[in-house]
Amino acid sequence: MTRGVIATPHRIASEVGAQVLRDGGNAVDAAIAADAVLCVVYPHMTSVAGDLMALVWRAGEPAPVGLIGCGRSGELATIDAVRARGHEEMPLRGALSVTVPGTVEAWGRLLERFGTFGLGGVLEPAAQLARDGYVITPQLSEFLMQAAGWLGREPAAHALYPPMEAGMLLRNPDLASVLHEIGRSGIGGFYRGAVASAIVESIRRRDGLVTAADLATHHSQWVDPVSFPYRDVVIHQLPPPTQGLAAAAMLVRLEAGQSFQEARKAAYALRDRFITDPDFSPTPTRPFLDASHSGFGSSRETAGGDTVYLCAADEHGNLVSLIQSVAYDFGSGVVAEGTGMLLQNRGSYFSLDPDHVNRLEPKKRTMHTLIPAMASRNRRPWLAFGAMGGDGQPQIQAQVARSLIDDRMHPAEAVARPRMRILAGGNTLAVEADHPDLANLGVERDSVQLMPPRHHLFGHAQAIAVDADGSWRAGADPRSDGSVEFAP
Repeated sequence: MTRGVIATPHRIASEVGAQVLRDGGNAVDAAIAADAVLCVVYPHMTSVAGDLMALVWRAGEPAPVGLIGCGRSGELATIDAVRARGHEEMPLRGALSVTVPGTVEAWGRLLERFGTFGLGGVLEPAAQLARDGYVITPQLSEFLMQAAGWLGREPAAHALYPPMEAGMLLRNPDLASVLHEIGRSGIGGFYRGAVASAIVESIRRRDGLVTAADLATHHSQWVDPVSFPYRDVVIHQLPPPTQGLAAAAMLVRLEAGQSFQEARKAAYALRDRFITDPDFSPTPTRPFLDASHSGFGSSRETAGGDTVYLCAADEHGNLVSLIQSVAYDFGSGVVAEGTGMLLQNRGSYFSLDPDHVNRLEPKKRTMHTLIPAMASRNRRPWLAFGAMGGDGQPQIQAQVARSLIDDRMHPAEAVARPRMRILAGGNTLAVEADHPDLANLGVERDSVQLMPPRHHLFGHAQAIAVDADGSWRAGADPRSDGSVEFAP
């Protein structure tokens, strides 16, 4: 048995992760098992055919290591190809928005380097849930109802995810078969076997841009995090193509005394000016980490953000910060027939402007919203934290980090604390109605949009703090269906 703790946005996923710890797995094993469960029970937020990013601080190591587990655009993906299909802007849904799924390969790489269980062992609980069914939560029911119109355009998606009431049972036997196949054949079978063929055929029939060669040549990337001081700690973020530098830019500017609005404006302008796949265009770090450097220009942001964030720690000293997504709610809306998997629409983040740094090009990783975070104190791991929230993640992370670091809150208090978010365009501040500082937000009253408390627009955050004596404090966001589970 391994002692440990895990925090996820769904109670079943947390329970599965804790059981893996009890069965002798470590924090990485537990995190992947929980993530696979989320791919089953939270289809509006994530998918086996999505992307995954992670930070792992292995026991005894001087720093964490990052994994960029996102897929690339297809080899046929060009601006001209999309425009020839009748689009002046990158489509938000459908086959043209699909990129190579990165999650399964990332699972394999994480287990290969850090895990103690094999893929079959960590994926079996998720496979059982997909086969036997799970109870629809009120939140998932709400999303199914809202998406019914456009999901209904795809027969396979509508058959799998029709409008359903909370409390009903949803089964996905095709997904159970895929998870069993991954456990049996490994990542090679997913990217070069029958599952890959089903994915490619579903894209081909819809005139998409991803080919069998794109799946067969996919690989994740190990990276060193971007690390920078904040107050009395060091914060660790993933480098490009993620927006980790934008999250860093916000915190650096907030520490320098800038307002939330000023920090957000600079961070997002810099993000949209510089961040893309570093294989195509390197991103300068200094403008983000220098608070005197102001951003300029417009920024593109969407109000949604459908993702899962989780974190785990174990008695050996391993700490994991992991985030995974299908991009928008229910992704592209395309289910690869026979797999039960929604394909992600991460390609919607590309630009069709040939002069934009994040313009669509073949085999390119788009600017990516997924940003797991960590913080260390005295060169020892102290915090794992993050949140779903799409483009809003830098804003959400900054508020959670300040609650944890500046205000010394318990993680459960920090992730539950009322939040605000400046919406796309930068002119409207959305704020939860129970925010304690409504009267002093520093903006005109007519630019404030009051939202219900604990609204999903403000993300589902989780956090774990590792205290000096090795004990843990953890919190799961009440905006989600999540929980903290300990393996005693």
